[in-house]
Amino acid sequence: MTGTWTILQHVGWEGPGLIAAEAEKRGLQTDIRRLDLGAGLPRPDRVEGLVVMGGPMGAYERDKHPFLAEESSLIAELVRRDRPVLGVCLGAQLLAQALGARVFPGHGPEIGFGFVELTAEGKRDAVFGPDGPSVPVFHWHADTFDLPAEATLLASSAEYPHQAFRFGTHAYGLQFHVEPDSDIWSAWHKHLSPGLIEQAEQRRSVVHRVGRSILARFFDVALGSGLGIERRSKA
Repeated sequence: MTGTWTILQHVGWEGPGLIAAEAEKRGLQTDIRRLDLGAGLPRPDRVEGLVVMGGPMGAYERDKHPFLAEESSLIAELVRRDRPVLGVCLGAQLLAQALGARVFPGHGPEIGFGFVELTAEGKRDAVFGPDGPSVPVFHWHADTFDLPAEATLLASSAEYPHQAFRFGTHAYGLQFHVEPDSDIWSAWHKHLSPGLIEQAEQRRSVVHRVGRSILARFFDVALGSGLGIERRSKA
């Protein structure tokens, strides 16, 4: 793939972090669109891959944020065209919505360092499997979603069963965060409870290390160089 990877960003403090670093490492051209600042969406034929970041709005709040409807349509079209898609937090909810699933307020917020447990399919997944069966992550959400039809559930937590899913071969939704770099952690200080991040340097470094490997494998799969665990075991 030689085209542009579009990154849709919804607020200043939810940037691509390690996602952008892994894209740059592979020489990919990226185009960050700040939708909250009025940036428009690209034409589908100009997008080689799509990354959809998080944000404080709900995927269903189209009356407050009209761009969400167009964003969901773009995601659906790119999935239809078999383009790689990575949705993080709100981005995962928008991906689920674009695939016809319901997005709705959960029973309460899930915020802080924790783990997700891989399902049987998650353990066999090319992106998540090598770091299972428990994956360290940072949770920060209150909404959740139904699993889209024909999607594969990859990970769950005790609070919310739908934490990661795959649709087709390279459309992934991650309800949690593994992408923060030092700049993102710094930007999050003013938005989270005091001490939640500052006093957890070791946990940040673990999420950073695992996140980097997960995101690297996502790009390997997206660019056609990743082999699934099941496929390797049969070789």
